[in-house]
Amino acid sequence: MTEVKIQNNDLVLICHRDKKYLKKIEENKAFNGKGGTLSFSDLIGNPFGKRYGEYEVYRPTLEDIIMFGVKRDTQIIYPKDAAFICLKLDIKYCSSILEVGTGSGALTIIFSNFIGPEGKIVTIEKEERHFRNAKKNIERFCQDRDVEVINCHVLEYGGSGFDSVFVDVREPWLYMDKVWGFVKESGTIGMIVPTTNQISEILKAFDDRGGFGDIEVIEILLRRYKTVSERIRPFDRMVAHTGYLIFARKLLK
Repeated sequence: MTEVKIQNNDLVLICHRDKKYLKKIEENKAFNGKGGTLSFSDLIGNPFGKRYGEYEVYRPTLEDIIMFGVKRDTQIIYPKDAAFICLKLDIKYCSSILEVGTGSGALTIIFSNFIGPEGKIVTIEKEERHFRNAKKNIERFCQDRDVEVINCHVLEYGGSGFDSVFVDVREPWLYMDKVWGFVKESGTIGMIVPTTNQISEILKAFDDRGGFGDIEVIEILLRRYKTVSERIRPFDRMVAHTGYLIFARKLLK
């Protein structure tokens, strides 16, 4: 099996103790941190997954890109939620997805890795500042993927026939007719909100509008543990509440 070497313009994950950094390899440049200077020229042609001085250098995972590479203009959907969203929405190779509320584009990038080059994503964002930042993130990390980023309000978008739709806006209950019309029959629908009163409004809107079935409300908590063999215990802080997830399916009347 051929060993993959670090090349100019590659992304690498640099680890030093409990700190991680995502960097682009550029010849004649260097990374400077508490472990000293790491010359990128010395990395080119050498393998990933090796210690260089005080630094460990790895090929970045999708989680690394989301957590350390995406420039955040908004709160992102964390990987603990994003992975479950992909499962519940049945995101797979060749899926077509509509995302309402691009934010910083983190979930868009995750979706793009699941659907492959044959799938399609349309993501809409009404705030121009967020749109510009998300577009840059998506162009950087979604190469060779069919991703259309549109600066418009959800009510201005007229598409339909998507396999799945995910909604991340402040008042999703106001747009139930549009959401229902976006997806195919039996299509999957997901939303994320930070408070329980928003859940209540969404459930009322489901009842009032009709046409939504298989409804679930879920919260995911994540607790990490220290990896010291003599004293294994949880970290003092955990990624607890990030948002409530609501899922449903399109149900024909």
